[in-house]
Amino acid sequence: MKKLLLYAHAGSRNHGCEAIVRSTLKILNLNNIDVSLATFRVQEDIDFLSPDFKLNFITYKRYEGIHPVRLVDAGLRKLKLKRDFLFSHSQKDISENLDRDTLCLSIGGDNYCYGIPRWIYYTNTMAAGKGSKTVFWGCSVDPEAINAEMLDDLKKYSLIIARESITHQAFIDKGLSNTILLPDPAFTLDVKPVGLPEGFAEGNTIGINVSPLIMKSETSGGIVFKSYTRLIQHILDTTDSCIALIPHVLWEHDNDMLPLSKLYEMFRNTGRVVLVGDTYNCMELKFLISSCKLFIGARTHATIAAYSTGVPTLVIGYSVKARGIAKDIFGSEGKYILPVQKLQQEDQLIKAYEALKENADHIREHLSGFMPGYIERAYSAGTPVRKLLNP
Repeated sequence: MKKLLLYAHAGSRNHGCEAIVRSTLKILNLNNIDVSLATFRVQEDIDFLSPDFKLNFITYKRYEGIHPVRLVDAGLRKLKLKRDFLFSHSQKDISENLDRDTLCLSIGGDNYCYGIPRWIYYTNTMAAGKGSKTVFWGCSVDPEAINAEMLDDLKKYSLIIARESITHQAFIDKGLSNTILLPDPAFTLDVKPVGLPEGFAEGNTIGINVSPLIMKSETSGGIVFKSYTRLIQHILDTTDSCIALIPHVLWEHDNDMLPLSKLYEMFRNTGRVVLVGDTYNCMELKFLISSCKLFIGARTHATIAAYSTGVPTLVIGYSVKARGIAKDIFGSEGKYILPVQKLQQEDQLIKAYEALKENADHIREHLSGFMPGYIERAYSAGTPVRKLLNP
């Protein structure tokens, strides 16, 4: 293999996606290998990745609205003649870059968790047809989503690296033999120190992250925002800590800054709440998170930044990836995750925060002893992938 293709990447203003690209290239530590990144948002990747990496960018073509390609695709699907017409057009540039010398890593770790990912099935099938090998890298899949169609796709991968044990066990239970369990690559992400924002008290700031995504998963209308509001007021009333509102995904359709800005406006006059800006890269955000006393986060890779730097963390979880990662780090998920689907009363988040605060010293001690070995295991994912590159 002489070429590496990273695909199923959404764009680097999701700083979790950026973190996966950066840490993947760090783990693989490749020399004299041509690396391409297939992306939906190439300008974001130019902005955040090009300063540090030499990458060839391949863009997924997008056909919006009533574009003829979409209309033809819809007609062919309705007639049950062909269901990959759209994919064959949107991934044409990817297809042209595949051959027997190409190893393909599907790096969108949870893409199989949001509906049926037939666009990725198409890439996997296309790569196999071109003689390329494929790896499902650092993935999470809801066990209940694994139907016959998905299982057929999963069998096509040369290697599957599950990032947490719930997913890995589901793969084993389904009879997959091409899978191993290793931590999310982003646990290895570097920290890049930056100046702390004004109002950010190092060692006495509670980091808070909330996302529109978890708000869409709530089962009681408006409960997430109300709970975060109550939590911030509680912290201000009962401690002398500052609060940093930290975004981690900044896409127009899924922007952490929207709920965080609303929270900031509610509490800005206290002088103890700071809204972190939208210009930081994932390594700089990891530094800011590492400077927190405690962290309450919704975005998985924001919480990974906290875990990996020893910050006691409460996850407002919504998916198998959050549950599995907490289970693997602590042995159980119960005390470390508040599932958003179970958020019903506005004081639940306060109670979970108080439990986190009470156990903070124990958690720090556990993370201090556990994380070095766990991070080293994340690095070990490079070995089987490099074997595929150099069989």
